Amino acid sequence: VQLQASGGGSVQAGESLRLSCVVSGSDFWLNVMAWYRQAPGKQREVVARRTSGRGIAYADSVKGRFTISTDSAKNTVYLQMNNLKPEDTAVYYCNLSPPNLSWGQGTLVTVSS
Repeated sequence: VQLQASGGGSVQAGESLRLSCVVSGSDFWLNVMAWYRQAPGKQREVVARRTSGRGIAYADSVKGRFTISTDSAKNTVYLQMNNLKPEDTAVYYCNLSPPNLSWGQGTLVTVSS
């Protein structure tokens, strides 16, 4: 399974972005995918995750603003990010939940105030 995240960029606070992650190999993995992020000087943290048994969960800091979704026809998992805040600035990664695959390059999101 290979992962390719994209869609990052530089935006102003309050704006939106949608990140995409193409999951090569099989759409089976879409049900156990998650988005993570790592801000400068901080540890990587889970932002949103899908699990086969527990549904969808979000970090408290993004609840109500971020939405994880999938498109099985495109083998893609998305992260819709609305009302972005400067503290959302980070490199965003996709991986399994838990993250058992090699980390890809991620996609940088920069939010300015």
